[in-house]
Amino acid sequence: MLKRGLQILAAGLCLALGQWAHPARAEGWPARPIRIVVVFPPGGASDIAARVLGEALAPRLGQRVVVDNRPGAGGTLAAAHVAQQPADGYTLMLSNTAPIVTSPPLYSRPGYDPLTSFTHIAYIGATPMVVVTNLQVPAQDLKGLMAWMRAQPQPVTYGTSGAGSVGHVVGTMFAQQTGIPLNHAPYRGSQPMQADLLGGSILLSFDTLPENVENIRAGRLRAHAVTAPSRAPSVPEVPTVGEAGLPNLLAQNWLGLTGPANLPPEITARLHDELNLLLQTPAIQERLAGVGIITGTRTQPEFAAYVAEQVNTIGAAVRAMGIRND
Repeated sequence: MLKRGLQILAAGLCLALGQWAHPARAEGWPARPIRIVVVFPPGGASDIAARVLGEALAPRLGQRVVVDNRPGAGGTLAAAHVAQQPADGYTLMLSNTAPIVTSPPLYSRPGYDPLTSFTHIAYIGATPMVVVTNLQVPAQDLKGLMAWMRAQPQPVTYGTSGAGSVGHVVGTMFAQQTGIPLNHAPYRGSQPMQADLLGGSILLSFDTLPENVENIRAGRLRAHAVTAPSRAPSVPEVPTVGEAGLPNLLAQNWLGLTGPANLPPEITARLHDELNLLLQTPAIQERLAGVGIITGTRTQPEFAAYVAEQVNTIGAAVRAMGIRND
């Protein structure tokens, strides 16, 4: 009788411990605030998307959604941090092209694998890059800008949000496609770079559109082209690179929601479904489109496949460019 009682007690303890070891079950999640890590400083496209969507997600999930900005090293520092967190749905990342596609090839040890270290949960949308200059630059269009660059005694310096950013890749592509030498100045995010661009310390930038919309509309910066196949609704007066004479300078920065590898399927599905419902609401679409983010929807497998395709094609192209940061 004693032996049978001990067996029942042991079984009960195993069951209890098993339940304790798997706190991320859908029925108990979320039980505390959720953190969305943003790989760039406040004010950029990823930060804007994280705050808009986090604010809208909070009442639907019944918990606060906190944005945690962790800039540095083209997003790899934040991505490595997220990859090392428990797969319990409480630490997520506002992923984008930089930490997943363009930055990993630039480092011998980025600290994670862009595919196997993460669960890519939901696609949010994309934003084109914009070629933008300080008003001191006399050129009025992209053709005039290239002529001005060629006339300078030294290579023109262009600023980006960081080494390994999409802007860095677009700047390298621009130099290769035009034969115009350029000097890269990486910053820790778009905001400090834009301060120097507005102040005249640098005169040229390849940057994501959302960070520049306000200054373009206010006439503080001059936009020469967007790197998209069609004009951006937020700045419809700005031509595409195809219209401006560089049809192969196409590049967009996609945005998504990502978690650590092996995120429980129930949590992945809940986050995906809630986010996609929000992305279909006109209010969210308008808020994000107003700063240059064009929303879209994909199933979770479609998004994961899209990320893999980006890593295998654009990531390979970055490697071929020979850019290194270590």
